[in-house]
Amino acid sequence: MATVDPIELGVFAQLLPSIAEEVGVVLQRAAASPNIKERRDYSAAVFDRDGRLLAQAAHIPVHLGSAAIGVRAAIAARPMRAGDAVVVNDPYAGGTHLPDITIVTPVVAAKRLAPLYYVATRAHHADVGGAAPGSMVSVPEIYQEGLRLPPVYLMRDDRFNADVVDVLLANVRTPDERRADLDAQVAANRRGVARMHELLARYGRARVDRVAAALLDHASRAVGNAIADLPDGTYAFEDALDDDGFGGGPYPIRVRLRIRGRRATVDFTGTHPQVPGSVNANRAITTAAVFYAFRCLLDDDTPTNEGVLAPIDIVTEPSTLVDARPPAAVAGGNVETSQRIVDVVLGALAGAAPDRIPAASQGTMNNVTLGGRHPADDRPIAYYETLPGGAGATPNADGTPAIQTHMTNTRNTPAEALEHELPVEVESTAIRRRSGGRGRQRGGDGLVRRIRLRARLAIGLLTERRQGAPYGLDGGEPGARGRNRLIRDGRTQTLPAKGTVAGDVDDVLSIETPGGGGYGKRPR
Repeated sequence: MATVDPIELGVFAQLLPSIAEEVGVVLQRAAASPNIKERRDYSAAVFDRDGRLLAQAAHIPVHLGSAAIGVRAAIAARPMRAGDAVVVNDPYAGGTHLPDITIVTPVVAAKRLAPLYYVATRAHHADVGGAAPGSMVSVPEIYQEGLRLPPVYLMRDDRFNADVVDVLLANVRTPDERRADLDAQVAANRRGVARMHELLARYGRARVDRVAAALLDHASRAVGNAIADLPDGTYAFEDALDDDGFGGGPYPIRVRLRIRGRRATVDFTGTHPQVPGSVNANRAITTAAVFYAFRCLLDDDTPTNEGVLAPIDIVTEPSTLVDARPPAAVAGGNVETSQRIVDVVLGALAGAAPDRIPAASQGTMNNVTLGGRHPADDRPIAYYETLPGGAGATPNADGTPAIQTHMTNTRNTPAEALEHELPVEVESTAIRRRSGGRGRQRGGDGLVRRIRLRARLAIGLLTERRQGAPYGLDGGEPGARGRNRLIRDGRTQTLPAKGTVAGDVDDVLSIETPGGGGYGKRPR
């Protein structure tokens, strides 16, 4: 590889992610749904001609660590030219779970030439059909989770492929909102393409190509250095998912981390087979979780790109919770199992670097969906949100309370926005006091969210850490488990971790999220 000036490398290490950041800003401002506009449940990134991740914005780790697999699937299935765009959400063809719709747009120098780079956005759409509003409940097969799109052309010659759009919108509960969010993704991608053209015009294709390759190499060497700083050896850890919503569980996820010089092997052999419910994760999700865990070992200014994975071998067994095969349902694999994979990988890393790894954070995204029809105008409703919880304590600091952790990085929906969109009243959003695990350093507290329904709405829950608690480290105590409850006519009933319930007028849904684990024994 040709030598690249360190200053030039540093400049491009900021330029490329800034393009992805701007793409995300356009998407957020142009979108219609609260999930994208308010919660910012989306990601944007730039890829090279082979579909390798070059630069990402500081968006959603579970999206970005797996996005390159989806981009490569799109490139392989649908060759693109100027004016084209490919859409995909199929978890078995490069996607994560069905609500995450990815749009890939090429950066092309001239009309008939092959792409030089790609810009992609991945956004969680609040409904893609399926058995329940919000498309995020535990069902036995992927066919019941919603519309499944393999890589297909969304646009040709700068025009929407009407057939694909018609099929998509005919299979969702909120077609107007879905179309607006798709338009926002396309507009955001176009902004990214324009910025890449400006970059190429300013610096020249050869120079951009050379520095992009150097950035990949730089990230690879940084991870290799971080691995080399760990003592050689094998470090095992396991944790479990509570259940799958169909009466089974707990389901163990096991890892053996082998450190040898500058390389690491992350081996999930022995993990539980895939299950009837939707907590199965495809290999792309597992890759994203490993990517995230090792990225946490690096300095903040290290470029985040696909070079991170170069020194790491990931071993999975087909048809398990971490490498599911069709027709396994996967909605929860993306949001819940990804968190548990991070928990076990960090747990194994704690054996190699006990002074650097935190106790377990809440280990769930606390997925809540609400669906039905608005009593004011009878329009369809399909709403989705995740809720924060406690972060795990570190060797030298308490955990942060009520924060999104690890594989998610979204915001809360503001009460005003939620009440504007839905027939609900947010009664309270508060810290769940004393829910963090005790220790020398205390785990972060969880959150309590209480929502009163002002109409009959279907409530969907896809949550974890309601049976198994977030672990502490070095003698620290576990965080408090989460709890889902419904208050009706003054009576409180405990709701399952996963499932659906018919909510009535004046019902109060109360979600208490888990606390983070504590670190170290408490002084006497």
